[in-house]
Amino acid sequence: MKELVILSGKGGTGKTSITAAFAALSKDSVLCDADVDAADLHLLMDPHILRQTDFNSGAVAVIDAEKCSECRLCQDLCRFNAIDADFTVDPIECEGCGVCVDLCPEKAIAFPTKTCGQWFISETRFGPLVHARLGIAEENSGKLVALVRQEARRVAEESAADLIITDGPPGVGCPVIASLGGATALLIVAEPTISGIHDMERVVGLARHFRIPCMVCINKYDLNQANTAAIKLMAKENGLPLVGRIPFDPSVVSSMVHGRTIVEAEPNSPAGYAVANVWQAVLATNQMSR
Repeated sequence: MKELVILSGKGGTGKTSITAAFAALSKDSVLCDADVDAADLHLLMDPHILRQTDFNSGAVAVIDAEKCSECRLCQDLCRFNAIDADFTVDPIECEGCGVCVDLCPEKAIAFPTKTCGQWFISETRFGPLVHARLGIAEENSGKLVALVRQEARRVAEESAADLIITDGPPGVGCPVIASLGGATALLIVAEPTISGIHDMERVVGLARHFRIPCMVCINKYDLNQANTAAIKLMAKENGLPLVGRIPFDPSVVSSMVHGRTIVEAEPNSPAGYAVANVWQAVLATNQMSR
């Protein structure tokens, strides 16, 4: 079983659109949306949810008023000012460190695990999809990323699928690190902008640190030929395969408005043709063809 993780150094480069198009072109794959902080792959997949499970992680302190002696020790200890004057805990301010729980002389503070979101196993027109929804302002997204990838691998094993296509989160933070461990290969989707070049460099460094093979695709390459040339040079200097360039094409937006991928709605459009070629180039790389 192989896993292709599609990443970008910044948001908005088009990785979800490319992931969805790859799903349409793949014959036997399981889809995984690891961008749990802003999951949107389901918008193009129109999934039928088969299973929904709460994601529980972290904890928030809760003070039992009947046991509390109002000694104010918890207020003095809390470095986040999460305990109000009336000895109630502000769940937004509470960081879940547990200091007040451990040191309360009356043992009046509980520390229940909180529900941070949900994760799902769904069926789509292209096969199984494992995805999640993290609650507003909730943390532990790296842990949720690891969970959805684990479930995607389990689903792939049960369905005898030989490929997992994972839509990864943007950036280089904890969720990204959680999305690339153990991957077969990474596809970095870059855009020809100054920030796109800078952020691509950071992702390349991260992939090199974890020794994950990666390749590069330039999206909307024709908007700035000079920056496209800079990305090509960076890929060459780092020994990364450039698997294709996708032109700016309004039909991509038109297809998304109708809930379809570019290769479904407009396969003969410039972008549709280019994405199909990128997919074939990805499959032909050493990591994916073994």
